[in-house]
Amino acid sequence: MLNKKSIKTILNVKHTCIDNVTMLADTSIMIEVHATKGHQCRCGICGKKSKFYDNGNQGARTWRACDWAGHKIILVAPSCRVNCPIHGVVTCQFPWARHDSKFTYKFEEMTAWMAVNCSKTAVAAYMRISWNTVGPIIARVEKDLDINPEERFNNLIRIGVDETSYRKGHKYITTVVNHDTGNVIWVAQGHGKTIFEKFFKQLTPEQRASIQLVSGDGAKWIDECVREYCPNANRCIDPFHVIEWAMDALDNVRVETWREAKKNTPSQPKTKPGRPKKDAPKKDTTATEIKNSKIALGKSTSNLTPNQQAKVEWIAKTEPRLYRAYKLKEALRLVFYNDTVEEAEEALTAWVNWARHCRIPAFVELQRKIVRHWNAIINTIEYGLTNARIEAINNKIKLSIRMAYGFRNIENMIAMIMLRCSDIKVQLPWEQEEWISFFCI
Repeated sequence: MLNKKSIKTILNVKHTCIDNVTMLADTSIMIEVHATKGHQCRCGICGKKSKFYDNGNQGARTWRACDWAGHKIILVAPSCRVNCPIHGVVTCQFPWARHDSKFTYKFEEMTAWMAVNCSKTAVAAYMRISWNTVGPIIARVEKDLDINPEERFNNLIRIGVDETSYRKGHKYITTVVNHDTGNVIWVAQGHGKTIFEKFFKQLTPEQRASIQLVSGDGAKWIDECVREYCPNANRCIDPFHVIEWAMDALDNVRVETWREAKKNTPSQPKTKPGRPKKDAPKKDTTATEIKNSKIALGKSTSNLTPNQQAKVEWIAKTEPRLYRAYKLKEALRLVFYNDTVEEAEEALTAWVNWARHCRIPAFVELQRKIVRHWNAIINTIEYGLTNARIEAINNKIKLSIRMAYGFRNIENMIAMIMLRCSDIKVQLPWEQEEWISFFCI
């Protein structure tokens, strides 16, 4: 049998005394422990020395520790309550576990590391705990590791903001990303001006003044918050969203054209079974071709396949209005490929004049929207700031939610996002200094 010092080293616990080790009938190993004298009768919340109150109603308590070669390790220790001058009567602190937790520090850190890299179902199966237990463990570990969250707000120069859905029924979260570090610095439930204001209210006047660029989509609430809290910052609109506006306008024109073609298609009698006769009239497929042209019209000219190129050429001959809308979309996309700001402004001015007189209502309305966001679009071209990084992080967030098969608690989900997408690093128990020094002796 290992001596008590070796058992304590393997458990990787501090301020703990080993009393007894017992092998149970189910091959679990029960280790009786108690805290050293200096760490007894401490408040479980603040850790301050407090007066003994009573032994409580539970008597001895148990905690799960990291398994040994597939055997469950259970720590057992006497419990008591103390009368803290700040928090009142609470359960005493245990140096090997967090307050209100039934797992040791190292067990929870290993679980959190696995949750960052695996699905919650796999974590629950490997660690032999309940699926619902993984979420609270993630929240506790994130709270302990994120000691100074305000430090992320220092030296902010370029930030990006976007909302993403995390559940059906228009359930959104708002994320703020530091473009210079590529990390998430703030997450909150909901979206809109009232939510984004909470981020700026956490910043000091000096931190707000340091922000120079803010990227995002064309939402009004982003513009309003930037004007109110960072008047000196330049607003940038992601090119992806600008082209998406043009794609929506083009799709509206395509749908209108398809409806007109379907309405003008003459009704034809039902065909009889078998091959049609040579002199039989051919079926008018104009409406069907327009309906199936969405993918071809959505691509840029350089990326079209031969069949898609032929379809666009057919649209140019048969539906000039739809083809003109396609050329307007392509012209707006090419605005972002200009080398200088002056060339971009000239190209955008020419595009606005063309769209204003194109006699296509969808693009006439779009040019008004472009004019409203003129400065933000020019800033995007000048500074080259896009929302690609935050869109990638949104995809990572959605992947995390799918891997976990959803979260019932929004706080646990936000903790997972911070562990996976921020600068917080979860270490495995053997990656820490005390383990490295023990095995290097």
